[in-house]
Amino acid sequence: MGDPYQNNIGGQDGYGYQEDYPPQEEDAASDVTEGHDEDDQMYEGEYQGIPHPDEVKAAQRAARAAARAKAGTEEEESLAEEYEAIMEDCGHGRFQWTLFTVTGLALMADGAECFVVGFVLPSAEKDMCLSNANKGMLGLIVYLGMMVGAFVWGGLADKLGRRKCLTMALAINCVFAFLSSFAQGYGFFLFFRLFSGIGIGGSVPIVYSYFSEFLSMDKRGEHLSWLCMFWMMGGIYASFTAWGIIPHYGWGFSMGTEFQFHSWRLFVLVCALPAIFSLIGLSFMPESPRFLLENAKHDEGWMILKQVHDINWRAKGEPERVFTVSQIKAPKQDNEFIEIQSSTGTAFQRWAVRSATLTKQVLKNILSLMSPDLRLSTLLMAIIWFTMAFSYYGLSVWFPDMIKHLQHEEYESKIKVFHRERVHHFTFNFSLENQIHKEGEYINQVFQGLVSVKFEDSLFEDCYFEDIRSTDTFFENCTIKSTVFYNTDLWEEKFIHCRLENTTFLHSKKGCHLDFREDNDVLIYLVSFLGSLAVLPGNIISALFMDKIGRIKMIGGSMLISAGCTFFLFLSFSQAAIIAWQCLFCGTSVAAWNGIEVITVELYPAAKRTTAFGVLNALCKLAAILGSSIFASFVGITKVVPILLSFSALVCGGLIAFKLPETREKVLL
Repeated sequence: MGDPYQNNIGGQDGYGYQEDYPPQEEDAASDVTEGHDEDDQMYEGEYQGIPHPDEVKAAQRAARAAARAKAGTEEEESLAEEYEAIMEDCGHGRFQWTLFTVTGLALMADGAECFVVGFVLPSAEKDMCLSNANKGMLGLIVYLGMMVGAFVWGGLADKLGRRKCLTMALAINCVFAFLSSFAQGYGFFLFFRLFSGIGIGGSVPIVYSYFSEFLSMDKRGEHLSWLCMFWMMGGIYASFTAWGIIPHYGWGFSMGTEFQFHSWRLFVLVCALPAIFSLIGLSFMPESPRFLLENAKHDEGWMILKQVHDINWRAKGEPERVFTVSQIKAPKQDNEFIEIQSSTGTAFQRWAVRSATLTKQVLKNILSLMSPDLRLSTLLMAIIWFTMAFSYYGLSVWFPDMIKHLQHEEYESKIKVFHRERVHHFTFNFSLENQIHKEGEYINQVFQGLVSVKFEDSLFEDCYFEDIRSTDTFFENCTIKSTVFYNTDLWEEKFIHCRLENTTFLHSKKGCHLDFREDNDVLIYLVSFLGSLAVLPGNIISALFMDKIGRIKMIGGSMLISAGCTFFLFLSFSQAAIIAWQCLFCGTSVAAWNGIEVITVELYPAAKRTTAFGVLNALCKLAAILGSSIFASFVGITKVVPILLSFSALVCGGLIAFKLPETREKVLL
């Protein structure tokens, strides 16, 4: 039976070191070592009996090799062990921090994307005259796109490469985010936001896998947890920019009545900036060497590892450190016949062969997640991802909706009702707001300011309505005679069971217009800002303790504590209380998110890593759609159902988390 690995460059045991540095003349001495003798280079801890860090790492490697030999899996895991040893030799330094920033910006773009539609919806619904059904679809379309994107890009990244797929995904997001900001119609806006979501949906599955493959085992848990902080920064960035841009409705321009560019469209553009900066940064980053080695591209992988080594040690002031790896075992490529087929025939035939082959490989990879050795882990992770996302995203929608509901109740409690008014020859040149006028009689009146006013069973004769912009003013069972509506947005749907006689509409405004104080209520931005900021302590704690207490305890403990926090929601009788409980819930649940993302990377082998992450993240977005829809439907009806649903889901997921294997002391498969 042949060796499943091939050696591209000579050496022994698949992991060779150069025996000696290039020979020097006897009297030659480098500038670095001149003036030092060997005793000066002695390790300080040697006098205290403390082993050298290199000796500790060597002992750990030997222990892992012994355990592997005992289990009979030496050949299967040799590449993983070799790669771990190489990453330890490369060190953690400037290269990882640069990649940390670039991939973090991609994650920040994903975080901002989740908030964009929610922030622009109050303004967009007026600009586009959206019905309640259209608003609901617009709110869910981004999650639908992200679900598709996670599934597709996750599968492709295991076959085409992490960097390549992340670049394509971010490029698609940027292009369609730009187009959506200029879309005037609801259909186009919906279409562009869908594809924007498909693009950004690939960022989470790829970013964690890509970054983790440049980390050694002792750095992986902590630095992946620090990376999670960028998602929080995306929420803060979106909240802060929405607060600063959207209320300034005059920040825009128009070209006639058909094209308008208001402040909320500028906000959509600004939210694409993190993706643009990440895209620029990725152009300077290399492909994952682990992906290249898994795909038998030994020379390319070796060169990138050498580059990482040299960048890190040069930045640490040790440019003389030599990359001593001479060769690495790389798996053989099994699809030589496919490569021959895809390089013959017409351009279309070659494209068809490559596409069909790629699709089959991706689907095969997805199905392999249910193989006997991965089935249990996949099922457990699917339940944990689903329950966590169902509760988190459901409550994330429920919190601001409850605040809006309380605001609406407070607003309605202040409604003024006027009965049987008789007004003649008067000019209303001030705003009438939050009022109901019943059985009134208005003769020869001028109305110039109406905001949230309802007229019932009233008579209007010889009246003049001018410059009215109000989507919440209605006339019900009224008689309107010899009246002129000039430059208003009052259309037929505003007149319910009314009788219009000799009534004229001149220069009527098309579309809908922003006019309510609720449209740009800064409290909603503040709620999202505080909810995102509350995640900071949990992020710091999880990063510092991820490698100390382990992934399993982090996930299970955080989910169970978050479940307990949901019962405080029974005490949410005011806006301040809701904001406080939201901050508490977000702060305690973030540690579970960080642990889930770290362990998802570590449970699966390199050839299936982004595929598994993509499938699980797609399931997460499905849970987000279900959770946000279900929880929103109970706003103003009852608190009991959302609280019990979130509590049950979190307890279920937290208990199941303790059934997962611990991965903190395992090499990246």
